[in-house]
Amino acid sequence: MRFTLIYPKWHKLGRQTEFHLPPHGPVVFAAALPDYVDVTFIDENLEAIDFDAATDFVGISMMLTVQVQRGWAIADEYRKRGVRVMFGGIATMLHAEECMAHGTVFLGEAEGRMEEVLADFRKGALKPVYNHLDQQPDIALVGTARRDLLKRDLYNYRGVQMVDLVHASRGCRFHCYPCAVAYLGGRRFRPRPIDKAIAEMAAIDNNRLFIVDNSLAQSTEWELDLFREMIPLKKKWCSHPIEDKPEVLDLAARAGAWYVYQAVFDTSDYIRERIRRYHDHGIGVEGTILLGLDNHDEDFIKRLIDFLLEIDLDLAEFTVLTPFPHTRAFDELHRQGRILTYDWSRYTADQVVYQPKHMSAERLQELLDYAWSSFYADEPQNMKMARLFARVVQKEMADHTFRPRSRRLRDQHFGRGETA
Repeated sequence: MRFTLIYPKWHKLGRQTEFHLPPHGPVVFAAALPDYVDVTFIDENLEAIDFDAATDFVGISMMLTVQVQRGWAIADEYRKRGVRVMFGGIATMLHAEECMAHGTVFLGEAEGRMEEVLADFRKGALKPVYNHLDQQPDIALVGTARRDLLKRDLYNYRGVQMVDLVHASRGCRFHCYPCAVAYLGGRRFRPRPIDKAIAEMAAIDNNRLFIVDNSLAQSTEWELDLFREMIPLKKKWCSHPIEDKPEVLDLAARAGAWYVYQAVFDTSDYIRERIRRYHDHGIGVEGTILLGLDNHDEDFIKRLIDFLLEIDLDLAEFTVLTPFPHTRAFDELHRQGRILTYDWSRYTADQVVYQPKHMSAERLQELLDYAWSSFYADEPQNMKMARLFARVVQKEMADHTFRPRSRRLRDQHFGRGETA
């Protein structure tokens, strides 16, 4: 069976440096397909789709709301040619009813579920929807992602391969206001068997990883066990938050922690000290700053930006509150009649699509631009990225894992005057 797996095109944040990481969801899904399925993967961000290439079945994997309209258009092109289409992924789960107008919909996690779907396909009896949202499979069934499907030479930044994506757990015990994870993966933390996660990390032919778990700060004992097992790998990695307990930070640093994404939601000493503790252990911090919550007025946002400059963040990424379906934010703002548009192409996290409480939508949009401009006024984002990258190279050289690149590529990446 010839199966074409497509990741629809989407656009980066307007002020974000443009580079592409290998998508994780599609290759994890591909690992759940039986061996008799011959899979071709197309990342439309980096290559064009040949709609006339021979295929039996098409899968469209959508992570982001901003991908869905393009995904539907792709599906319609294949259906015109008589090819059956199935949708999956996070954005499919958030927009399931709309997706059903364009093809079969698979909801939930794929492990152990594909034989049923493929049997129905062979009989010409695909169901409109396969709903497994409330029935998470045994986490031990999660296989090694099919990274062999990726065209490796397409995923680099100025000639340098950045990170490969991997996950060590699913689910999240938190239920944050703007987040849909509680709906998508449940509020029960489900760690993979550590030996399986470690074996997958060890097999990745890249010294730099992005551990894409919703949060590593789920269980202190689990974090400590995971980091202990990671130390011999000598990988360098970034992740979403980890606990800032001294024993956790110490083991994380020894395990190769490069930098973390840390939400900065106020100007408290708690945040200031948390950032300091990361830095004290040699771990960089990219602040993720969400603007436009109901306790944000203009003065608060300006104070927050000043605070970011004080606490010496390595990078910062600014977004505005975006009420994605199946989040507490969507439910509340929809109920209050404050959502201004349901045009999903505008749900990019850098366009204001709802009525803020303390200002106009236009003013919040201006403050988002002000935040980017102010934070990067003294040093542009690509130079801050280069400094963070230089630090990982230093770590790699210290433990003899650095893979030399050509002088030309190093110059392109670091810029003249920068050194590794």
